[in-house]
Amino acid sequence: MTTRVIIVDDQAMVRAGFAALLNAQGDIDVVGEASDGAEGVELSRRTRPDVVLMDVRMPVMDGLEATRRLLAPPPGVTHRPRVLMLTTFDVDDYVYEALRAGASGFLLKDAQPGDLVAAVRIVAQGDALLAPSVTRRLIAEFARQRPVARGTSAQRLKELTERETEVLTLVARGQSNQEIAQTLVLAEQTVKTHVSRILTKLDLRDRAQAVVFAYESGLVTPGE
Repeated sequence: MTTRVIIVDDQAMVRAGFAALLNAQGDIDVVGEASDGAEGVELSRRTRPDVVLMDVRMPVMDGLEATRRLLAPPPGVTHRPRVLMLTTFDVDDYVYEALRAGASGFLLKDAQPGDLVAAVRIVAQGDALLAPSVTRRLIAEFARQRPVARGTSAQRLKELTERETEVLTLVARGQSNQEIAQTLVLAEQTVKTHVSRILTKLDLRDRAQAVVFAYESGLVTPGE
């Protein structure tokens, strides 16, 4: 199955380079490019891609607002692509907010070509959070700098079983399903089932949002 991708970035050379790399893959098809967030939203509505590569800082409309519009569309719009943020900074306020808005992860623009290809495939499969430890550090940094009200999130934690709470804690610490299975002495498929139930119960889009939720609810605290 071919993964359909659009690239939203204000630098033409970046778009061209990413498009050439991705189009060279037999299972990825770049179906469009846009130079700002507003164009990206319109292009996504028209082409209905599986994955949007979204730059963070752009003129007209930045990547954060574009991500919000894509992942919380108006009534009548049902398509919601997965969004992979592109940034030149490994810690960026916009990226944290984009993860809260539902983006599936982020990738540094200077990453190796193979990392970009792998990231698109990972996000397309729904296995969000490329480089969990890096994303976890980013979330922890902003959770430390900007504490949020935890009342509602903490209440929602009560919807989880004890085992699901354990699994969510380990997800937030950056562990993969395989690592969680080893830690809790469970089958990997059982861990996948727990993660799926956690996302459903908490109405979360993917693992990226689960990590954000774990910090904001106080289940995991920065530096622990």
